[in-house]
Amino acid sequence: MANVIVYSTDPCSFCARAKDLLAKRGIAYEEVNLAKDPEGRAALLERTGMLSFPQVVIGDTLLGGFRELVMADQSGRLDDLASAAA
Repeated sequence: MANVIVYSTDPCSFCARAKDLLAKRGIAYEEVNLAKDPEGRAALLERTGMLSFPQVVIGDTLLGGFRELVMADQSGRLDDLASAAA
């Protein structure tokens, strides 16, 4: 299975929904909660250019946030990325 990381914060309903979608698809993921880590947030912003949460990274590919995760799931791209990065 791919190395999937979900960067999240609290409270974040979209983060919970992203993790639920991955779990329902049987895709294992690591969660990195940056709610109390301003330095981690700054490093993530520098890496991805995104301020919003969640941020889903599969292997070396930034998939995006919840909306992009849903679109990738609906198009079949999520399975492709998860398989390729495994």
